[in-house]
Amino acid sequence: MPTVIGSFEDRRWCTTAVTSPRARVLTTRSVPPRESLDFWHDAVLATLVGMDIATEGRTYDAAMRTDHLGHLQITTVECDPGRVHRTPRFIARGDGRQVFVALQRTGRAQVEQDGRTTELRAGDIGFFETLRPFRATFPERFRMHIFAVPRDLIERPEADLERLTARALGPHHGLPALLTPLLERLADDSETYATPVAERLAQAVIDLTAATAARQLDADATKLPGADRVLLLRIKNFVGWHLSDPGLTPQRIAAVHGISVRYLHRLFEAESTTVCRWIRELRLDQCRRELAVREPGTVSLGQVARRWGFRSLAGFSRAFRGCFGLSPTDWLDRERGTGTGEGAPC
Repeated sequence: MPTVIGSFEDRRWCTTAVTSPRARVLTTRSVPPRESLDFWHDAVLATLVGMDIATEGRTYDAAMRTDHLGHLQITTVECDPGRVHRTPRFIARGDGRQVFVALQRTGRAQVEQDGRTTELRAGDIGFFETLRPFRATFPERFRMHIFAVPRDLIERPEADLERLTARALGPHHGLPALLTPLLERLADDSETYATPVAERLAQAVIDLTAATAARQLDADATKLPGADRVLLLRIKNFVGWHLSDPGLTPQRIAAVHGISVRYLHRLFEAESTTVCRWIRELRLDQCRRELAVREPGTVSLGQVARRWGFRSLAGFSRAFRGCFGLSPTDWLDRERGTGTGEGAPC
């Protein structure tokens, strides 16, 4: 007889294990087995949205890891077989402010929403609209990444979102072939990226997700990112992943993406910049952000510069002065209020 877990308002919240400054991990193994179902229901309610959870037994082995990158919440769940149902009574609570973009890593998910049913297999992407009911059945142990995206950043009206749900987007063709590996890597490695870089990568993923949604809906071609725009998004993602590499050159970037260096430069000309200037300014911005939050004396200028891909302190200092009009030392003095001048009046 299945055990169905409903809403519990007065339970004590479960314990957490922190793996990074942003991330937290919840696991049913942190509580006695007889409490595992209640624990998991509360974890899902607090982290994702409210839903009923049904299992074939009275104990449940499951874990979730959640990280926040910019506007994205990334939750990875690994669970025993079971069923979930997002019912109207949970929707009435008002916790459906995001669209879920789910990437099935292992196992299967049989999904029903908006009058359609589909099955997500390993590598497939699916959209879940949290403002309307949905069901999902997991017939075997599974692992899934769930990206919670603010609905306004998807840039689609509610009528369009209704057409997106319960459709399996395979990873082998079109935009999903670009999006799937990015989602996989961002979910797997999210805690390894400093917050400023993570925010930029998250925004790039959101942009590509919005483009994928638009393409799936067969939106008017004039409203879709063209091939150049999609390629540029892909290139910027690659640069973000490799920003710390001093060997990141236009030649290498072009070779990785199968285009000529001339074509690469033309893509960035459309944004009124050059590829080298864009990389340099991105590196300088990351250096400045890191220096601003570090305690004095905990890291040297040279260490920060090399961490973000500059080959030498002298080259970093020249680039910094050229971009911001001050040397890194003078800029730090100004930021920390330790300069020797009288300063501006209040």
